[in-house]
Amino acid sequence: MTTVEDALRRLERTEPEIRAWVRVDTEGARAAALQAPDGPLRGLPFGVKDIIDVAGLPTECGSPLRRGRIAAHDAWLVDRLRRAGAVPLGKTVTTEFAYFQPGPTRNPHHVAHTPGGSSSGSAAAVAAGVVPLALGSQTAGSLTRPASFCGVAGYVAPVGAWPTTGITGLSPSLDAPGLIAARVDDLAAAVAAVDGTRSEVPDRALRVLAWTGTELADIDPAMLDALRSTTRALAAGGTQTDDLAGRVRTPELAETHATVMAYEAARSLAAEAERPGSLSRHLNDLLTRGRDTPVDEYRTALAVRHEARTRILELLDHADVILGPAAPGPAPHGLDATGSPVLSRPWQLLGLPVVTVPGHRDRDGMPLGLQLIGHPARVGRLLGIARRVEETVR
Repeated sequence: MTTVEDALRRLERTEPEIRAWVRVDTEGARAAALQAPDGPLRGLPFGVKDIIDVAGLPTECGSPLRRGRIAAHDAWLVDRLRRAGAVPLGKTVTTEFAYFQPGPTRNPHHVAHTPGGSSSGSAAAVAAGVVPLALGSQTAGSLTRPASFCGVAGYVAPVGAWPTTGITGLSPSLDAPGLIAARVDDLAAAVAAVDGTRSEVPDRALRVLAWTGTELADIDPAMLDALRSTTRALAAGGTQTDDLAGRVRTPELAETHATVMAYEAARSLAAEAERPGSLSRHLNDLLTRGRDTPVDEYRTALAVRHEARTRILELLDHADVILGPAAPGPAPHGLDATGSPVLSRPWQLLGLPVVTVPGHRDRDGMPLGLQLIGHPARVGRLLGIARRVEETVR
């Protein structure tokens, strides 16, 4: 089991190159480890994305506008993990206000490639072996994409299932907390410690809907091969597989997601928008779009979401999960952008839980993650199936 001292040693070795951490609370973590309650995660160090509050530490959100702001209380999710015995090691890099402007973090698999965003530091810290668990969040593809790019497992809670208390949000009806770990087993243990959900697999043949995402993006051939090989392996083991194509209007949902996010972000960050010179072009453009979106357009988007959510929940009453690519391909070369979140937009709009399953790689050794999308009332089943898929992949 990784201890705080193990994590600090690994961090010292990897941080000069990976740059995953904003602040390491060395003495605070050591003290917390000595006082940790005897819970299921006792002594386990974890990283905290720097939009999530840890009492006594700054929450700076990747922006000079929040520099030096000290959190008075732990976020709900941090508190739950502390109660389970886990120990926050420090704050990990986030993109600016969890949007597109990247921080300094590099992909541990190849430092010339992005780790993804916005949960950049959390994914990289786990992939580098510094901590076995880190906290992230998702509004578009902010956890699923970096998990895929960094070759780690990710869990996005259903929207509204876990309180966002103590998290600086971007879009209240889309924001969801989540977890990043090396493997799905580790994710499942952390979810159980947070809310008591236990992973399970139905005592019957699984029913999986395969989704290529090609209507939303150009999908790398290696990613399509990873999806096909996994689907074939599941079918060979008795899983019933079918094609999602045509059953969900994902392009419409992706655009609806963008409308909702912009409208709500312009209101969530209204105070910050008054200082455009301190914001990136990416964020200024988002806030401008949100301010220019008429309220009737926003209400129409909410109605589209409501209708589509009703349909997808009916679909997931007859299928266990949707299986598709977690990102269009491997992590792109370069550190000036974090990659496209488009393959997460439809599912985040609908508030569905998602697990990113690692294991595949392209010919250059870069990770390729698959995502499993499930019913919000059956998270335990989603996690159990994700464990089975991971066994198939590995």
